[in-house]
Amino acid sequence: MPGFARSARAPQSALAIEMPEMNPRNVDEKFQKGVEQFNHGHFFEAHETWEEIWLPAPEPERTFLQGIIQLAAAFHHYMRSNRCGAESLLAAGLKKLDRFPEKHRGLELEALRAAARRWIAALAAGHDPGREQLPRIRPSLGH
Repeated sequence: MPGFARSARAPQSALAIEMPEMNPRNVDEKFQKGVEQFNHGHFFEAHETWEEIWLPAPEPERTFLQGIIQLAAAFHHYMRSNRCGAESLLAAGLKKLDRFPEKHRGLELEALRAAARRWIAALAAGHDPGREQLPRIRPSLGH
């Protein structure tokens, strides 16, 4: 089709996505807001909040954020009765979070990972842990 290649290509300047830089304080505020949303069972909102800081984040922080975003998305799927989606996202998030120490970014990361493992095992066995068993992200008490 004449002209197809030209019309299908965007100008080079349209391909570059400008990501606004966030100062560290705003990043920390967004991160904590996401933790609060997660802990209140607002998983979709936590996912959206963390995604704002995930996109411009450098590695390894980017992988960490993607891991907790995937956990939030997993529990959002669970709340919408999509257990298969919840299980696969829990596994994907856990795989990313396993790269980090037990305590990371002021959180008890190992406790969150252990909860994710329990949920994966329960869902894989066909059990429903129940909404009262939804995990919370706890702050670390030490370094």
